[in-house]
Amino acid sequence: MAVNSIEHSELTQIHPVIDSQETNCCIVGGGPAGAVLALLLARENIPVMLLETHKDFDREFRGDTLHPSVMEIMEQLGIAEKLLELPHTKMHKLSIQAAGNTNTLVDLTCLKTKYPYITILPQVKFLEFITAEAQRYPNFQLVMGANAQELIQENGEICGIRYRGHGGWHEVRSTLTIGADGRFSRLRQLAGFEPIKTSPPMDVLWFRLSRNPGDVKDLGVAGRAAGGHLFVQIDRLDYWQIGYVILKGSYQKLRDLGIENLQKSIVKIAPEFGDRIEQLKDWSQISFLSVESSRLPRWYRPGLLLIGDAAHVMSPVGGVGINYAIQDAVVAANVLSTPLKKHHLHLWDLAEVQRQREWPTRIIQTFQSLVQEQIIKGALDIDRQFTPPPVLKLPIVRKLLARLIGFGVDRVRLQN
Repeated sequence: MAVNSIEHSELTQIHPVIDSQETNCCIVGGGPAGAVLALLLARENIPVMLLETHKDFDREFRGDTLHPSVMEIMEQLGIAEKLLELPHTKMHKLSIQAAGNTNTLVDLTCLKTKYPYITILPQVKFLEFITAEAQRYPNFQLVMGANAQELIQENGEICGIRYRGHGGWHEVRSTLTIGADGRFSRLRQLAGFEPIKTSPPMDVLWFRLSRNPGDVKDLGVAGRAAGGHLFVQIDRLDYWQIGYVILKGSYQKLRDLGIENLQKSIVKIAPEFGDRIEQLKDWSQISFLSVESSRLPRWYRPGLLLIGDAAHVMSPVGGVGINYAIQDAVVAANVLSTPLKKHHLHLWDLAEVQRQREWPTRIIQTFQSLVQEQIIKGALDIDRQFTPPPVLKLPIVRKLLARLIGFGVDRVRLQN
């Protein structure tokens, strides 16, 4: 397997290094997986450095749903109530309006947990909160604006990275390098890993509309299906985040028809936005999310482990991406904390993280594929009126769906 890495001696000749630091674990990517793992390792007195490419955590498209599984992990850390002091909304049920009826797809109130709901919290606030907690520990270091560019390899083992940052090139030497840098992972590319991809039948347009005083409150998340379109509305407290689901491959045709055509389509499915749809003036206000799903056959090599979207890209179905990424982080901390403390990290430790997380990932991706083919594809079919499959009305099916959305295949808990 080819690795785009350079020996230390060659590296300094090609890129003059401003400084070189050492740590037990270098985590590349300050998303949910990277931030939570950094906090967990810092709590165990393990020196850890978290590198984030951007200079802040604010992104146009980032998931904002914290499921019961994550809230239980936050409770184990003793920070759940403090987290809930941040402005947020709660979603107890996931429903979709179709053919004049409101159909409940998932009811989380049946779950036996202190948190029988999905917490909707802007991800930027969550990441700021988690990294602030991590900064309470002296062995944690956060570097913003650190653009990881190269892996350092010695004797077939990854032993650090080099990144562009303030003032030039920097080097971090580490016992373990973690790639938590998302669906477009630079570390995945550098390591030569090739994911197995699937092609979900939809893409998403992502944009904002203002909130009016008379709008419904505490909506959480709601969906509507009509006329071959799927409209998802997320309550962000001071504005509405809108996801407009379209058939894969239809984006350019939609653009060619003009922004006015999109405005009319939105008002047709959600007429209450007719008084503000003109706020959507041009395509620069709309983010296009090309939906994909993939997973790596292997998540690791000596000295390197990938987690979260870097190892398995989720589709938006069920909003489970953040939660699986954080569960990856918890399992990684459970498995790797002792070897990192003792400086005896072996390849089988990294393999154990994948062993525990691979099947839950494959199961949820299979579930997402079924939903995409059996529900979303039908909702996007303009030639027929969409109605949810009758099987979703069965109590046992609804309980299984609630558990799968709420916790994943199994609850993941901290062991340290």
